[in-house]
Amino acid sequence: MLAAPASAAEDAATGAKLYSANCSSCHGANRAGIPGMFPALTDVGKRLDAKQIKEKITKGGGLMPPFSQLSEKDIEDITAYLKK
Repeated sequence: MLAAPASAAEDAATGAKLYSANCSSCHGANRAGIPGMFPALTDVGKRLDAKQIKEKITKGGGLMPPFSQLSEKDIEDITAYLKK
């Protein structure tokens, strides 16, 4: 039996809701960030691959705390939303 492709498992619409609840307070509803404090996440998919995005969400870095309360599926969905 073949596994479903990763893209089939990711849900950008759910990721948008999770982003709004977990990320927008720092990175902004429009993903523009706050210069000098919180980086913009617009076009983050051009700077980081999916693995790097997932690692940043899981482990945090700089001022960003780790979001260990999110499930692997939540992180996949947020990543799919950010890569759109």
